[in-house]
Amino acid sequence: MSVTSTPEETQYFLDQYQQAFNNGSFQRLVLSKYQGDDIDLKRITVRPVLIKNSQILSFLYEYQTNHITKNITLDESLSLLSHWLGADFKNAHLLSQAAEIQLRFSKKGKALLNEHRIANDQAQPEASAELPDSQLSHNREKNRFVKQDRPYLAALGVTDAKAQIIPAMSRKWKQINRFIEVLSKAIENTGLSDQQEIHIADFGSGKAYLTFAVHDYLNDTLAIKPQVTGVELRQGLVDLCNQTVAKLSLEGIKFEQGDVQHFAAQNINIMIALHACDTATDYAINMGIRSNADIIMCSPCCHKQIRPQLKSPSVLAPLLQHGIHLGQEAEMVTDGLRALLLEANGYDTQVFEFISLEHTNKNKMILAQKRQHPRDNSAILTQISELKGFYGIKVHCLEELLNAAG
Repeated sequence: MSVTSTPEETQYFLDQYQQAFNNGSFQRLVLSKYQGDDIDLKRITVRPVLIKNSQILSFLYEYQTNHITKNITLDESLSLLSHWLGADFKNAHLLSQAAEIQLRFSKKGKALLNEHRIANDQAQPEASAELPDSQLSHNREKNRFVKQDRPYLAALGVTDAKAQIIPAMSRKWKQINRFIEVLSKAIENTGLSDQQEIHIADFGSGKAYLTFAVHDYLNDTLAIKPQVTGVELRQGLVDLCNQTVAKLSLEGIKFEQGDVQHFAAQNINIMIALHACDTATDYAINMGIRSNADIIMCSPCCHKQIRPQLKSPSVLAPLLQHGIHLGQEAEMVTDGLRALLLEANGYDTQVFEFISLEHTNKNKMILAQKRQHPRDNSAILTQISELKGFYGIKVHCLEELLNAAG
């Protein structure tokens, strides 16, 4: 580790940045502590990308409410950095395969450079002179599970005529990619990738961004014949989505008016219910179990049924006097019991953060994958009973539905 402070620090930093880019070892540059005129700008992240076989630099401008990406050449970037460092940005962090270098400026404008050389860096530049295209490609930089040029993205207003993401849709774009990433792993785990045809039901499909994405992923990427049904209560959205299907001349996808409580579904391989409110999630899970679905994907919304039943020990009263804590406890208990009930009915289940809170405040997913071999579920049933007893829960909608169905 070396620490220096000389007038040449900024130029040294720029030289190292240029050298790392030219020898292929450059990984990331982060500019922070912004003090310029654009009050909403927080920081800029720079990464190498490969577009049309040319290696350039992607500048991600991170604002308070949105992000903007600009692709520029090395010479243009050097000009910008020379102007910004020390003036607009008081901190710059460069990461390459050879070194980690931080350039920062004191309140008096003094440049301070911290440099840490990475082990075996003598051979690193030559070894990494040509990074694989897969590490630099523009599409891989922006999440790789969904192809950005797919027609349905343009039809739904996610991309423009040049297949570029419309800034206002960047969060939806990330959500689509993350959803397909989770689904792709589940399909592989359950062996569905070996099937010639897969049946999917998406309850509460809304504007159907994810419904179309699932259909396209199966059909275009996996070359599996999809039979996708989007179920939506609002007839206007049903009509709109069916018009999009007709416009794109798609086969194997349709939309119907209805809700999860009354829709008759059979032979479902994948059951999806995102943001189903309160007990609608329970009805969706119940339908997935009854249909013997291989994959059940839910992102619960609202947890009203359990909350008034909760009777926690008096020692927790000081914590639960706050409404937000009581709501979080109700959410944890409700979804925890859902996961256990899925386990008891032959599924391996995970509960995890689906996507960052920065993109949506409904970010929890319950993912259940059909177990290949049955196992004794008596211990799980005991856990369910003990949890209900501890919290004083008399009725859990999913449990009632499963009991009624035998």
